[in-house]
Amino acid sequence: MSFTIAIDGPAGAGKGTLARRLADHYHLHLLDTGLTYRAVAHALLSCGLPLDDEAHAIEAAHSLDLGKMDRAVLSAHAVGEAASQVAVMPALRRVLVDKQRDFARRPPGAVLDGRDIGTVVCPDAEVKLYLTASAEVRAGRRLAEIEARGGTAEFSRILDDIRKRDERDMSRADSPLRPAADAVLLDTSEMDIEAAFLAACAIVDAARAGRDGF
Repeated sequence: MSFTIAIDGPAGAGKGTLARRLADHYHLHLLDTGLTYRAVAHALLSCGLPLDDEAHAIEAAHSLDLGKMDRAVLSAHAVGEAASQVAVMPALRRVLVDKQRDFARRPPGAVLDGRDIGTVVCPDAEVKLYLTASAEVRAGRRLAEIEARGGTAEFSRILDDIRKRDERDMSRADSPLRPAADAVLLDTSEMDIEAAFLAACAIVDAARAGRDGF
């Protein structure tokens, strides 16, 4: 029997960091589902193909190995922007969702983070978390990450990118970004990762105890 933790929310809310902490703490598999869309986008970009080429996008998705995605390569800003565009293709989403569901079924369980985990990919997940934070806070975090790596960026441009991505993710016809009806909302605007981790652990521990009948 597997145990699934679904973490959804907009870009920059802290999903990835929290997912890694929870996967390590509970010894579960980890999947950043956003990387699957980035991998498809990267494949299209590498071949010089348009980002609305659904046939090649689906072909890339079928050949994707979820265990061999290079986060360093796929974390590039341009790849992220491209991923947000390819993610609107319903047929592509169906292929990747099937792969993500297969991953979630692997014992002893998994932590998946993305945009539609609790609503579409794993609607029966034992724990559903929806992380959010104000656009300004998320832009500030992204800028800090860039500067920590020795890069430079403009806060206003990052903020604009985040708002545009939020709009695309929330308004797409297929699997829009929204919290599941039974998800627990965690607003991390005023919360550091340790506080978010402890709050999430309390939720997970309660769910595990309830399932095991303790």
